[in-house]
Amino acid sequence: MMRNYMLMVLCCLSFLSGTAQQGFPVPVRDALQLFYLQRTSNHNTIVYELNFKNGKLDLRNPVHPFWIRYTEQSQRAELNFIQRTFAYGIKVKMQPDSSYIVKLVSYSHFSMTLKKGGDGKYRIYAPINQQLMVLDRIFVKITGGSMWSPDIEYFELSGWDPATGKAVSERKKVLKDVAKS
Repeated sequence: MMRNYMLMVLCCLSFLSGTAQQGFPVPVRDALQLFYLQRTSNHNTIVYELNFKNGKLDLRNPVHPFWIRYTEQSQRAELNFIQRTFAYGIKVKMQPDSSYIVKLVSYSHFSMTLKKGGDGKYRIYAPINQQLMVLDRIFVKITGGSMWSPDIEYFELSGWDPATGKAVSERKKVLKDVAKS
């Protein structure tokens, strides 16, 4: 029940982006950007970037999400309390190897890993096609429903294989009975 509510809130506030969807803007990538999320209902985008303090990764809060409001002159805006708490915020847990488990507050069954690669750069890794790949985008296809109970057809993950550099993507269906539990 709570997971369904969280999925609803996430979708109605604006969810995810996968392969550069037709007509959707692609945020200008900078060195801090990890990945971004979009949804079918509008082009506003949530970007997740590394959070540094005094030149070092903030160990307590290593990822910072924010909006790019493409429907409002493309300005950057912070997430509000409800968006951070129920939809687009993240929970982060540091691991003994100094990596982090990262989960969206709205869909805690999907885990990502933030870790530093051999090149010294931090990246988000997510399961794509049953292997950990570098995540670039998430896109959610909403087909109807209401603001409090959207019908989600799928979400699509896009990224690249860290071993080969090859682009990868996977659509994941959202099962109704899983979303309601």
